[in-house]
Amino acid sequence: MADEQTLDTQNPEAQAAEAVAPGDDLAARVQTLEEQLSTAQDQSLRMAADLQNVRRRAEQDVEKAHKFALEKFAGDLLPVIDSLERGLELSSPDDVSIKAVREGMQLTLKLFHDTLARYNLEAIDPHGAPFNPEHHQAMAMEESVHAEPNSVLKVFQKGYLLNGRLLRPAMVVVSKAPMTPPPSIDEQA
Repeated sequence: MADEQTLDTQNPEAQAAEAVAPGDDLAARVQTLEEQLSTAQDQSLRMAADLQNVRRRAEQDVEKAHKFALEKFAGDLLPVIDSLERGLELSSPDDVSIKAVREGMQLTLKLFHDTLARYNLEAIDPHGAPFNPEHHQAMAMEESVHAEPNSVLKVFQKGYLLNGRLLRPAMVVVSKAPMTPPPSIDEQA
């Protein structure tokens, strides 16, 4: 025992280090725990934000599903409407023998248009409007002196929008500026 006391008095720095070491250990442990807490809080906030983003995306997907559920069905009905419109264009309103049939086609077409409007399906009939590549499909270009360049001269087939989304582009003929004849060369000069 005397030897141990002698050793303790000979090394006062070791005693000071031992006395301070438990306090430093606690401070380091507190700092480590605070870092872990900060990391856990950050992860918690990130998880909450991710959950909120997933919830918002799911709501948007459901909304789009409701909004565009009729897209395929409406697309399949468009040729029927086109056929009714062509039938009315090609039949003469003055022909008495088909007057009843023509009236029936007009009423059926009106019923179709009213139904489509109820479900936010709108026709794009751009005759005379500027060409819009987002809603129109150019089938041909035609020179025109009367129309502005890049405007729609003829509509082969109407386009349709479903809730603002393009269902079918309008097939159109687009005007272009008339070509000027090349300057003639005066060979006698």
